[in-house]
Amino acid sequence: MAINHTNQTTEMSESPLLGRGRGEAFTSIIQAQRAYFRSGATLDINFRRQMLKKLQMALTKWEKPLTEALWIDLHKSYEEAYLTELSIVMGEVKNHLRHIGKWSRRKHRPTPIKMFPSRSFIVSEPLGNTLIMAPWNYPVQLLLNPLVGAISAGCTAVLKPSPYVPTVSAVIEKMVTDTFAPEYIAVVQGHREVNQALLAQRFDLIFFTGSPSLGKMVMEAASKHLTPVILELGGKSPCIVDRTADIKLAAKRVAWGKTLNSGQTCIAPDYLLIHEEVKEEFVKAFAHAIKELHGKDVKTHKHYVRMVNDRAFERVKGYLAEGDILYGGRTDAAERFIEPTLLDTHISLSDSDADEKAGAKTVLTEEIFGPVFPILPFKTLDEVTGYITRREKPLAFYYFGHEADGWNIIRHTSSGGACINDTIMHIANEHIPFGGVGNSGMGGYHGEESFRVFSHRRSVVATGTWIDLPFRYMPYKMFGLVKKIV
Repeated sequence: MAINHTNQTTEMSESPLLGRGRGEAFTSIIQAQRAYFRSGATLDINFRRQMLKKLQMALTKWEKPLTEALWIDLHKSYEEAYLTELSIVMGEVKNHLRHIGKWSRRKHRPTPIKMFPSRSFIVSEPLGNTLIMAPWNYPVQLLLNPLVGAISAGCTAVLKPSPYVPTVSAVIEKMVTDTFAPEYIAVVQGHREVNQALLAQRFDLIFFTGSPSLGKMVMEAASKHLTPVILELGGKSPCIVDRTADIKLAAKRVAWGKTLNSGQTCIAPDYLLIHEEVKEEFVKAFAHAIKELHGKDVKTHKHYVRMVNDRAFERVKGYLAEGDILYGGRTDAAERFIEPTLLDTHISLSDSDADEKAGAKTVLTEEIFGPVFPILPFKTLDEVTGYITRREKPLAFYYFGHEADGWNIIRHTSSGGACINDTIMHIANEHIPFGGVGNSGMGGYHGEESFRVFSHRRSVVATGTWIDLPFRYMPYKMFGLVKKIV
């Protein structure tokens, strides 16, 4: 899940690791992991199962410290912390334990007759030494979920948590150190300069979750070593509410998706495209849904998360001046609190200059990453399709209305993932891939996709020695017959 790099202001003291010299320390860790990987220790499937079980037990053992840390850094309640962070990682571990044998088994593939007497296989082998870099908004899930794939595939890993949630990052470091040997899995702490030092090292895969702008920097650094990258980025994910939608239910599911983690979710509905005939009804239903979810006073509700830092608060608060507030709008700088807010942009997709007007508002051009929800009415779904396709491909896409219409607009647009008559929930299924497309990322993970991400699918041809057909050799004496066969 992506972050907006403009939010990253909180400083944190550097790890003691850096006292020995940043480059030297990183090199030492990576060399140790490379030596451990080359020893072949991670190739054994039983070893991988044991390590997955160790992670599973660690998540249970450290559940309380992790959830308490999430409350300190983000005001994330135990229930939300467990459901959106720990349970997702635990589900991923269970899925890998259940299927790792099947996923790792060499797979037979058809072999053309021209290659007789050969047999063909695909063999999954671990890529090697990997780097996993995670953001602050879901600091447990987005660091440890990729780790499950790395362990399952047989890789070693350097984990780089975010410094903007220092309490969570410190607990994760203690948990990992308590669970794994550093030559297998290690945690490196620090700020932007540490990221740069890490990226200067050579890895066999870099898995990065963050903003598109930072993703470009990661890709540029990786290119110097021809290191493959998985980029889980972000973007402005549209939410469409058509006139055929169940407005009350749509408002509830949209309000839940928008206020989860106080909107600091890369797949949060970023802006609302709503049919002009149901706009007023939706505004009322949304206000009612917020009260159902968070009580009469959102500020006092234990399940409502705060902005991660002061700069994030000021940035998101600034969006409130770019339209008329239809609902919400309260803020409290001391608590970094911003109330869920519906914002009328006074732009309709029917306007001939809608794109120009939208381009002049940062709330419609930047990923919001907060609980502000700008509204743009429309008359036809063609207007919606045109508006979306003229912009960068988003990480998520949400449609509320007749399912057939949802499938039709999905066919004419592109996004990393999508939901029809729901929000967020596509990330909760470990049996389908999660990832972006275009500006919102490259590569997917979860379940078998995670295993594949950290693996190289090696093609192997095994040829029998009991016969050696002559037609493949110079001077190609049976060429006429061979030509007919191939």
